[in-house]
Amino acid sequence: MNETCENIIDEIYKTIEKRQKEQPEGSYVCRILNDEKGINKILEKVGEECTETILAVKDGKKEEIIYETSDLIFHLLLMLFECGVKPEEIEEELKRRHG
Repeated sequence: MNETCENIIDEIYKTIEKRQKEQPEGSYVCRILNDEKGINKILEKVGEECTETILAVKDGKKEEIIYETSDLIFHLLLMLFECGVKPEEIEEELKRRHG
């Protein structure tokens, strides 16, 4: 399966939507989205993953950069979902900026 970055981001976002709707037991997505801290829990995770990404870049370890950036993108998708922002809206803004 050769998916583009756009497709995998859409798939992950759809999975987040599905998990929130179905509430499967043991779901990490549900645990974060349903945390009593609300959006603050998600923002804590975004901040944590951002810091870990920065440190991986600082250390120059490509594998860690890839791993931590993937965590950061995932948690950004959780944040966007919670805020009602869809990936295609981000895509449109990026296209607008790209000209």
